[in-house]
Amino acid sequence: MSERDTHIVLPYAGLRLKRTSPLRDRDDWREVALGHPGMRLLPVWRGRNLVTADDGTTLRSVSAPHVHAHAAELILLGEIDDAPILAADLSSLHEEQAFDLAGDARFHDLRRIGPSLEPQDAALLSYARGMAHWHVTHRHCGRCGTEAENRKAGMQRSCSNGDCGGVSFPRIDPAIIVLVEDGGLHGDGVPRCLLGRAPGWPDGVYSTLAGFVEPGESLEEAVAREVREESNIGVRDVRYRASQPWPFPSSLMLGFRATARTLEIVRHDKELEDARWFTPDALREAGTWGDDSPVCLPRRDSIARFLIEDWLAEQD
Repeated sequence: MSERDTHIVLPYAGLRLKRTSPLRDRDDWREVALGHPGMRLLPVWRGRNLVTADDGTTLRSVSAPHVHAHAAELILLGEIDDAPILAADLSSLHEEQAFDLAGDARFHDLRRIGPSLEPQDAALLSYARGMAHWHVTHRHCGRCGTEAENRKAGMQRSCSNGDCGGVSFPRIDPAIIVLVEDGGLHGDGVPRCLLGRAPGWPDGVYSTLAGFVEPGESLEEAVAREVREESNIGVRDVRYRASQPWPFPSSLMLGFRATARTLEIVRHDKELEDARWFTPDALREAGTWGDDSPVCLPRRDSIARFLIEDWLAEQD
């Protein structure tokens, strides 16, 4: 990996925030955090983040006490310049209530507005969304089913059953994503890469292959398995490129490049509805997610798009 590669920072990563805080060990952390003059509170409602209504590209933090009062969970994300940054989960509110609390701002899906946000704002809203999702999906103890309580300022949930003592911490799902290049196997001197499309995607969208890492396998083994399962292509020379937090809902995408050992595509499962080999010229003429083009590339904020553009840059 070159020196240039070590500085790759993809969308939703690179957040400049101090995640550790002495407040996490205090029983009165909520009162202290909410009372700090520089406190910022980031509401999350059913997976959506609050941004300004006029352009939808600026995050909106609030300080109104009534917003905190309606929060099912309050989470200390960390500190910026010694000021607490909090996330408040408002998912239990009805839509009308949530919109009333939003005032002149609006709750938007980060997947739609992420590419338009400033990088630090996108990373911060991503973190808030991910933490709110974890609390929503871990209300009860995984051991005994008893209600779990918010502890360590949102960085831990503990079983309320004293006989159990189960503890859980924020979790992410590791997933590999890989651009497979043909390695010259087509024999005509034109490089190609393997892309597929999943059912339900907008017409024409093709992306790199991806899948979750399973227990008992390495990342390289997960790459080989996923590519084989989805396309029948065998791979070699698996090498790491970059990673990206992907809070939709709670993944860490681990990006790779690999070289094909075989060329015949056979879809063994229902993960893909199509898979093809693409030349650089075909991809340079492609549109992007949501465009009305015969072939479209993934969203600009995704590691899939980075892997494709990274490969294309080497073909010039």
